[in-house]
Amino acid sequence: MSPSMIIIVFLGAVIILASFFIVKQQTAAIIERFGRFQSIRNSGLQMKIPLVDRVAGRLSLRIQQLDVIVETKTLDDVFVKLKVSVQYVVLKDKVYDAFYKLDYPHDQITSFVFDVVRAEVPKMKLDDVFVKKDDIAIAVKSELQEYMSDYGFDIIKTLVTDIDPDAQVKAAMNRINAADREKTAAQYEGDAQRILIVEKAKAEAESKRLQGQGIADQRREIARGLEESVDVLNRVGINSQEASALIVVTQHYDTLQAIGEETNSNLILLPNSPQAGSNMLNDMVASFTASNQIGEAMKQNNKNKDS
Repeated sequence: MSPSMIIIVFLGAVIILASFFIVKQQTAAIIERFGRFQSIRNSGLQMKIPLVDRVAGRLSLRIQQLDVIVETKTLDDVFVKLKVSVQYVVLKDKVYDAFYKLDYPHDQITSFVFDVVRAEVPKMKLDDVFVKKDDIAIAVKSELQEYMSDYGFDIIKTLVTDIDPDAQVKAAMNRINAADREKTAAQYEGDAQRILIVEKAKAEAESKRLQGQGIADQRREIARGLEESVDVLNRVGINSQEASALIVVTQHYDTLQAIGEETNSNLILLPNSPQAGSNMLNDMVASFTASNQIGEAMKQNNKNKDS
């Protein structure tokens, strides 16, 4: 085979190979013929006329995301940075418009995001920006949707993914938050202390009440026991005065015995001599007798006056 034939065969192979091209999935290829739009090719193996047709460009039909950071000022004069994420896609039936009408779609979207955010945020205070971030995202989407649809783009979603105030403002907000939490903690501690005091007072009052009730019950039982003792002594011929004196003396000696059982006791009960018991008994009997006589005399005088 002559060299010229080899060259012709080689050029023919190159031309045939150049006639075919591959378009990836979720991609659209724009074909131009002599600089003029010819057709749009979708995914798969495609063919074009070599040296006449060319692939002018390719557009992805997947959902894409553009993150835009906007710095602006709020109504209460706080500078804040917002990160707005715009999710968009090229419409399959408007690939021509998306390719030929807009050179830099990212720049166009960024400009609209800046315009909307700087129009909405200055109307809000910083706290409202955090609360109403969804409203900001909706406003951005509405503005972009209306404008970008004419150029073959559909805005899927807009999200305000970050709100970053000035560092000094964040530090102040943290201090305010910490102060509020400390105040709340102090209030809870105060409430707890108050509850403890009230409950302690209630417990002490209940203890005093029960203690008083116990003393009253004790005295009632002592009185009942004394009454029974006097009745027993009366039945053996001892009158009430002598019985009362005997009971008092008996309690006196019981007290001395209880004190003596305590090895470390330094208490001395007076009187404590051997004759003290009989003297005390005689004195008490005499006192009771004199008291009864005085009482009877006073009753007699009152009767005489009445008559």
